[in-house]
Amino acid sequence: MGLEAPRRHIAVLALSLGTGMLVVDNAIATVALPTIARSLQISSAAAVVVVTVYQVVMLMSLLPFSALGDRVGHRRLYQTGQVVFLIASLGSAMATSLPMLLATRCLQALGVAAALSVSSALLRATYPADRLGRGIALNGLIVAIASATAPTLGGLILSYASWRWVFAAAVPFAILSLLLGQILPNPKAHSTRFDFVGAALCAAVFGLLMTGLSLLLRGNLPVGAGLIAIGIPLAIVVVRRELGSSRPILPVDLLARATFALPAGALLFAFCGTLSFMVALPFRLHAAGMSTGTIGVLLAVWPVAMMMAAPVAGFLADRAPKGLPGVIGMVMAATGLIIAGFLPGDSGFGLLAIPMALIGAGVGIFMSPTSHLIVGAAPRDRAASAGALVSSTRFVGQALGAAVASAFLATRFGAGSAPAFFSAGLALCSAGFSLFNLLRGGGQRRIQPTEVIDVET
Repeated sequence: MGLEAPRRHIAVLALSLGTGMLVVDNAIATVALPTIARSLQISSAAAVVVVTVYQVVMLMSLLPFSALGDRVGHRRLYQTGQVVFLIASLGSAMATSLPMLLATRCLQALGVAAALSVSSALLRATYPADRLGRGIALNGLIVAIASATAPTLGGLILSYASWRWVFAAAVPFAILSLLLGQILPNPKAHSTRFDFVGAALCAAVFGLLMTGLSLLLRGNLPVGAGLIAIGIPLAIVVVRRELGSSRPILPVDLLARATFALPAGALLFAFCGTLSFMVALPFRLHAAGMSTGTIGVLLAVWPVAMMMAAPVAGFLADRAPKGLPGVIGMVMAATGLIIAGFLPGDSGFGLLAIPMALIGAGVGIFMSPTSHLIVGAAPRDRAASAGALVSSTRFVGQALGAAVASAFLATRFGAGSAPAFFSAGLALCSAGFSLFNLLRGGGQRRIQPTEVIDVET
């Protein structure tokens, strides 16, 4: 069904503003870390916690919030998340100490998680079924633009104003997104009881594993390994518990289906591989003598290529056989990564930009159709869980990618071609998952769900 124009266009603008703002917020906060450390008189390691705690809290709360959104209403939770984010952004801008900043960052993460957990479900309710792929591609385009412009925006703010404006700058956009959000569709909420115990256990598993991994990356081996040792058996307990639930917080029932497991696996490999390459690449280029400014421009080639590939991705998502865009995109990315691995670090900007553009375009073609498979194939009353699964897979893959890059950089292989070849291998694994999904579907297009969504205006 979806919304009729022009209401659909306004709803898309509201979701795009919200998504772009939330992506920019975390990215520009990373740029401001050195300035924050000097202003609050804390160490660089302590400043990194400002970003880490945000990521951990967001990952802990995404799936529980998606289940809560099914009960209280998607639009209500999305708008509540925007309000929480707005208040927390003001609090971060006024923070006078590290504990205060960490508290407001946790609150920001909760607001972001609440909004992101139901954004895919709202997107699905906004677009007609035959245009959902284009809607997801547009959302991916907004994320790519936000990712590409965030470092530059952060640098401009820090050049002319205090680091506090990095957080305050989001407030006007949050207000505008909040006002426009009144026109969003409102899928009917379910009256089933919310599983508070299941939500707490799910959050605990992600918190233990992510915090443990973060501590391992910072060299705190005993505590990090201890948290992971607790998190793994707890994860097994949670999975077994959720298998007996009709509406689980952790969507194990969806992951048990190849329709969801194959594209989710493809996403995990893709995120892990691409991020491990992107984290290690600047060190390789710096060791080869490339200036910081040139490295920054070269890295921007990736999201620019993603933006250019967005229209193709949207078309393929709605029309191509399921899995085919994933195969094409990840083979392109793997080819670019292999070329980047063979090219010397001092090859120059023009030559290195070619594989970077190929990787970015490949990821752009892969990402939206693969996310579309997960969100579009879910039962309509589980769309929020499917969307949160995509976001959770992204964050887990990025965390694993950062861990792999750190392991490479701790050895002499980090400044060489090994990260590129390793990432190419993961990209080919991702392509393999998509190929199996393609062969399993017999070349058919993704089946559109037939359920009619009940939307309250």
